[in-house]
Amino acid sequence: MDRNKLLYATNVLMGFFFITSFVTGLLKFTLLLRLSGLNRLLLPSALISDIHDLSGIMLGLLVLFHLYMNRRWIIAMTRKIVHGSKTDT
Repeated sequence: MDRNKLLYATNVLMGFFFITSFVTGLLKFTLLLRLSGLNRLLLPSALISDIHDLSGIMLGLLVLFHLYMNRRWIIAMTRKIVHGSKTDT
């Protein structure tokens, strides 16, 4: 697979798992549910918790992969910042 397509797919999946983790995290946040009046809804909390955990793990793995794929740029920018170079990449 082309590197750019692989990075694009990684970014899309990271976005999907972030949104999933964020929404399920909100649903697990009991104070927010009480304040919004949604605490009377019957939510499958075990399923929501499992989805939240799985999406968090997937997001973490994808972030590690994303960092690996961009390691050359990260190293180059770190060197420029540490050594005080003014050129852009």
